[in-house]
Amino acid sequence: MILPNGLSAFPITPADPSGCVDVGALRRLVTPLRDAGVDSIGLLGSTGSYPYLSRQERRRAVEAALDAVGTDVPILVGVGALRTDEAVALAQDARAMGAAAGLLAAISYTPLTEDEVFAHFVTVARESGLPLCIYDNPGTTHFAFTAALVGRLSREPGVIAVKSPACAPPEITAHLQGLREAVPAGFSLGYSGDWNTVEALLAGADTWYSVMGGLFPQTAMAIVRAIRTGDHTAARELDVRLQPLWSLFKEFSSLRVIYAYADALGVCHTDPPRPILPLPDRARDRVVQTLRGLDLR
Repeated sequence: MILPNGLSAFPITPADPSGCVDVGALRRLVTPLRDAGVDSIGLLGSTGSYPYLSRQERRRAVEAALDAVGTDVPILVGVGALRTDEAVALAQDARAMGAAAGLLAAISYTPLTEDEVFAHFVTVARESGLPLCIYDNPGTTHFAFTAALVGRLSREPGVIAVKSPACAPPEITAHLQGLREAVPAGFSLGYSGDWNTVEALLAGADTWYSVMGGLFPQTAMAIVRAIRTGDHTAARELDVRLQPLWSLFKEFSSLRVIYAYADALGVCHTDPPRPILPLPDRARDRVVQTLRGLDLR
């Protein structure tokens, strides 16, 4: 298993109002990611609306993505579910279809304890055989992984990485150091939250789990390549140029922004899953005008 590293690009999952995945549109979204040289594709993440899709439609999405990119780029698949047995089944599906790893969040209606989350992850990893990335998304799940819990899970067979929400730049170095001290060498530490992630990479994070990268992979890869070559000035300059996009993400949510612009580009004509509503016309016009001015690719 190749550990997640570099850019993991997260596309949306186009679907009709009944939740049927538009496999043709999904192929059009993931093929440019492969062509841009992304390090992995994060399929069915939060940007990919995994909680809104049935098991059958998740399978169709994985099949379509793998059909489009083959073995050229590893695919990480969201396997989160309320019930542990459902998450096991989803992870088994992903593994059988050829996914490289699963993204598992601590989804729950009743608040979970650390011991419950630990048992959930260990069971899914053991019974599915699919390598797992811890998906720490407290803004959605209302469960935050402590460094101690990440460290505990990192020593379990099959748990290979963590995807954390990126802290503000002043706190990122300390957060990353706390995780490094908790996990064994080689365990992949990555961040999401595009507006803070460049500084996380500069601080030494392994992976950028990127919403922007799911639609603009060449621009995202330019940042990753600058960091890899030690050109931190160029990476920060690109980050500054993207501030209008980060502002839109914060104001409207990255999900709504990407749906609006994917439609404007003609990549796919689909709305977010209800009850999420598409942006109103005025906000959509702002998004389109702003992003066209940035000339993202």
